[in-house]
Amino acid sequence: MLEPLRQGLPPLDPAAVSDAASCALPARYEAVREARQFSRRTLDQWDIGERFDDVCLVVSELVTNALRHALPADTPRGREQEPPVRLHLMRWTTRLVCAVRDPSHDSPVARETDDFSAESGRGLFLVDSFADSWGWHPLAGTLSGKVVWALFRLPPPAAPATTE
Repeated sequence: MLEPLRQGLPPLDPAAVSDAASCALPARYEAVREARQFSRRTLDQWDIGERFDDVCLVVSELVTNALRHALPADTPRGREQEPPVRLHLMRWTTRLVCAVRDPSHDSPVARETDDFSAESGRGLFLVDSFADSWGWHPLAGTLSGKVVWALFRLPPPAAPATTE
């Protein structure tokens, strides 16, 4: 189901991005709420608020995973630290990508579990269930870490009404 985990984004022309927004998220669990609020405002501005429920769930899981698994145990959790996680939202005409950047080089690991009542361990399963596709890739150049992304298909824009 979740293999291969290490994959790149499907072909999307970066020059064709309609809109993009990002926010830095501090190393504290309240950042998950901040990511949801940022996503709500952004999707509403882009007139795609109807996708909020699915996107919100996926953003919550990706940010939670970054905070829980991608930060070293000794990462300071105070407000004064440089935010180690960043959420990016990018919209093309018929696609939305949510990407979470974190400082870890470790690949995301989907846990196999038969206990569907467990309160943790299902994050990547939920991402796989609600997004149209997802993956991750290591960062290159001066940036360190990785990006875990999820892609959502959007309905094509409605044709403008003609008046006769």
